[in-house]
Amino acid sequence: MRVSLFDYGAGNLHSLRKALAGPDVDVVVEADPVRVTDADVLVLPGVGAFGAAADRLAPGREAMRNAVRGGLPVIGICLGMQLLFDESDEGEGAGLGIIPGRVERLRAVRVPHIGWNSVEPSDSVELAVTFPSTVYYANSFVCRPTSDSVVAAWTTHETDRFPAVVRAGNAVGVQFHPEKSSADGVRFLRALLASAPAWRRTT
Repeated sequence: MRVSLFDYGAGNLHSLRKALAGPDVDVVVEADPVRVTDADVLVLPGVGAFGAAADRLAPGREAMRNAVRGGLPVIGICLGMQLLFDESDEGEGAGLGIIPGRVERLRAVRVPHIGWNSVEPSDSVELAVTFPSTVYYANSFVCRPTSDSVVAAWTTHETDRFPAVVRAGNAVGVQFHPEKSSADGVRFLRALLASAPAWRRTT
């Protein structure tokens, strides 16, 4: 399996690349948003700010969007999940618009939301992988989908309940960092990656 890891130029991708890699998985870090679609699975990492990432994405936005809409499986992590949506209060620029909705600031006193928190599976979406019960989050902004029907799991920080995992066909986003969520998080990420090729057949 060839995995393209999109590099926004915003952080160290070493831990995520290491978590994704395996005997049958070749992970290629790619900074070109057009060439990044030349893969079996596209991964949008979770480091950086929405505006800067959207700016890096802009030259290849339509190519990436068309590839995903054409069946290319995509996994978005934290910021990468937010880029699957239309736009964000965090900064200017457009997301991929794969999942209708907006990214908004977390409604809480303590922001950012950093540390271990729950993953509460919903009955709306079947993901065919086992969720870890507790994972590591680091976010100030959260996704507000137009419809809760895309939410595969929830979490709550203070009184704000927001999606922990979303899925729309061949696009899956996780608000937490599985690569930083100990062995359970890495197992979840690898199981998600292994299941991704089948998403093409369920879109």
